[in-house]
Amino acid sequence: MSMKENKEEPIIEEIPSEIEDSQTSEVAYDIVTYPADFTLEGLISKYRSGDIIIPGFQRKFVWNINQASRLVESFLLGLPVPSIFFYLEPKTQKHLVIDGQQRVLSIYYFMEGYFGEAKKGKRILFKLKGLNENSPYLEKTYQDIKDTNEASYRRLNDSVLRAFIVKQLRPEGHASIYEIFERLNTGGSQLVGQEIRNCIYHGLFNDLLGKLNTNEKWRLVFGKKESDKRQRDVELILRFFALYYEGRNYFKPMKAFLSKFMDSNKGGQRFSINQCKNLFEKTINNIYTQLGTKPFHIKAGLNAAMFDSVSVAFAKHSDSIPAGINKRYKSLQKDKFMNKLISSATTDLDVVTKRLLRAEKKLFK
Repeated sequence: MSMKENKEEPIIEEIPSEIEDSQTSEVAYDIVTYPADFTLEGLISKYRSGDIIIPGFQRKFVWNINQASRLVESFLLGLPVPSIFFYLEPKTQKHLVIDGQQRVLSIYYFMEGYFGEAKKGKRILFKLKGLNENSPYLEKTYQDIKDTNEASYRRLNDSVLRAFIVKQLRPEGHASIYEIFERLNTGGSQLVGQEIRNCIYHGLFNDLLGKLNTNEKWRLVFGKKESDKRQRDVELILRFFALYYEGRNYFKPMKAFLSKFMDSNKGGQRFSINQCKNLFEKTINNIYTQLGTKPFHIKAGLNAAMFDSVSVAFAKHSDSIPAGINKRYKSLQKDKFMNKLISSATTDLDVVTKRLLRAEKKLFK
């Protein structure tokens, strides 16, 4: 959590232990990786049928038409193109794009005939741009090549893009995909934290997190009207749910704990979507009503450790909030022991356990 909103005040307080946790490698994995060669025609066919998935919430298509055109020309000229990486989902046997989204979409758009998605109901015809002025493919569409150069058309369709397919064998679950995604993804700044989870653990629970992040009271508590570009606000909502439901089973690093919880409930199979929705909305409404706007901005930015401990305490006692809870919270903010628990080693098991208990005791007992 080291990205700053601006020079004056970070969105989320930069606590060294939180930053260290986000950069910690997880456990050792037993995975298998094997190559697979797809013709472009076959690759796009699988993409159209849904066998290849570019997860929702992943960073959008960012290449410009010149970049995409040069990729297409590379295939037409028989030049080497970097491999892509897929993660094989065990249950569905579908391929999740880990690295290579820009390449897959560039090929898809060219074969479809239009560059990018529609804007205001209009789409740009995909003519190859930015090539050498003597290139026979300059300003050509996929249909143009088909109509005028049958050999090139077949060469393009039959061109091979190598993919490396990753499958996790042990431990059970999908934890390795987070680590691989974190290290492999390219195309601008690295994806981090919740950005990666949104790519991997897509489903009803992930959709709920996105919806809850637009909650008006939550935006006031978080302290910023617009959603955070790196989705750290969404991660805080996930953190609340994980510690509320599974706090007794917490383990370090925090990022692995959050990933495991999200994976286990991505379809709402453990805790119903409506149950989670009602719990969060009631908790945030109580926090805003009792503590006001930006209550967790202790020093500079929102303190994630104070947020998770206080929000879990509020959730546990949502029907029995004592009079003067605001004064109790101000006392908690000044509590020396609590300040230590929210400022250092904040993802250690002992510290997480103690601060959850401390907040509950000081606020509700």
